[in-house]
Formats: sequence, structure tokens, C-alpha cells
Amino acid sequence: MSGSLKTIIKKPGILIVPGATDAFVARIIESLGFRALYVTGAGIANTLGFPDIGLTTMNEVAERTRAVCNAVKIPVIADADTGYGNAINVARTTRVFMEAGVSAIQLEDQITPKKCGHFESKEVISTDEMVGKVRAATDVIGDNDMIVIARTDAREVHGLTEAIDRSNIYAESGADIVFLEAPKSIDELKRVAREVRAPLMVNMVEGGKTPLISAEELEIIGFKIVIYANTALRAAGSAVRDALRVLKDEGTTTSILNRLLSWDERQRLVRLSHYNELEKKYLGTS
Repeated sequence: MSGSLKTIIKKPGILIVPGATDAFVARIIESLGFRALYVTGAGIANTLGFPDIGLTTMNEVAERTRAVCNAVKIPVIADADTGYGNAINVARTTRVFMEAGVSAIQLEDQITPKKCGHFESKEVISTDEMVGKVRAATDVIGDNDMIVIARTDAREVHGLTEAIDRSNIYAESGADIVFLEAPKSIDELKRVAREVRAPLMVNMVEGGKTPLISAEELEIIGFKIVIYANTALRAAGSAVRDALRVLKDEGTTTSILNRLLSWDERQRLVRLSHYNELEKKYLGTS
């Protein structure tokens, strides 16, 4: 079960949040001392063999998210895309993710099915419809510590001014954090920080529409949370490709042993010793 994000975001400094596609990656993130993690919807879609165009179901994402929450103790932010339907669907989605143990749920104002925030040809729902989704989520949460992150993709569709206007409206409607996706310059990032009256999250996407700048610079600009949603997935994909190329060419992994997780580290991450102790306790094994 993940902890509360509310307490962390009240502390000074920007929160750096890597993305995880599964419980194994989540354990690595936690082991390195990060204070929170992000379950990436795009990453889950990719690991199922799909592009990030809204092909995953709520149950697929919720199942993966629940496994992550059960694997770590740090707060988990869940990417719930559009909430998988209208405001009524959002209410159910929020309840399911809350029961999974997340600390925050992220909802966006794209149409269903959505697209990656850094793809072309996105479409957004009306501001009023998104307000209904935010209110549905906050009503379900009630006094729970779980928070709502409202994302707008209106920058690409209607321009930065409307995206900022939507961000403020979503905050006024109950969103705890606002995520204006895909600003196109440092000047745009600065304007967002000046004009949006809510704690801000930003997405650093390698190769995406938003310039890559450091967490320190983002903090100075005025952002509270920065996510690196698919850095781990893309690093893993590159490492897998390179390792298997060596295996194909050399017929052995001997030359790349120093590039693999050690046997002991692998077992530590999946907590083999814990289950060995359970075997001793309940099965009488030595």
C-alpha cells in the first residue's frame, strides 16, 4: 500500500517521479530512494504491444497498478487516462484505483479514446464535461488522502491561453494538482507557472514537444512535480535490444555479465529472502 502524496508535496522542493510499467521496475525506483513513482499508462500500453492511443482497458491498467501498490511503500500516482468514459465511469474508476492503494489519480480532458500527449491530432472534451469528471472523482474520494491530478491537453488543440484557463477551472473544481501537457518552450513553461493558480506537474518526455530541462530549473520556474514517465521503459528497451544482439552475435552472454543485474540483486528486488523465511516458518524447511 502506497503512502500519502499530500504530505510530500507540502514539503519544500520539487518532487522527481520516475514512471514504472510494473512492480519490478517500481521496486528499482523505490530502492534508489525516489519518494514517489508514476504508473505510466503509455508504458503499460507499450508493454502490451500497443501504441498509446487508448487501447488499454481500465481493468488492465488497474491490475498492473494494484501490483505496483502492493510491491512498494512509496506513494503511487496512477495514470487513469480519461477515466475510461464519462463522469459516471470516472466515479467507478476512481473507486477502483483508490481500492488498489494509489495516492493520486491522474485524469485528462481528451476525448475517449485518447492519444499520447505528445502525438498530433488530439481532441479534447468540453471544459464543463471535464469539470464533471473532476467533481465525480473528488466526491468518491471524500475524506481519503488520495488526490486528483487534472491534466489538460488543450495546448495543442486550442492554444496555451485556453489550456491555462482550463487548468484554473479544474483547480477551482477540486483538482489538487494541475498538469498542463506539452508546453512547447521554456517561455511557455514560465507562463504556465505564473498564471495557473494551483500546484503544477510537468512531464519531461525525451524527444517530445516540451524542452528537456533539469528538475532544479523546473523548481525555480515554479513546478512542484516532474514526471519522467517512460524513461525507465525506454532505457530497458535499449538495454534488452543491445544484450540480445550480443547473444545473437556471440552465442553467449559472457561478455556482458557486467551489464546485467547480478543474481543477488535480482533476488533482493523480488524479496526472495522474505519468502524463504516464510517457508521456514510455515513449511518447516531449512
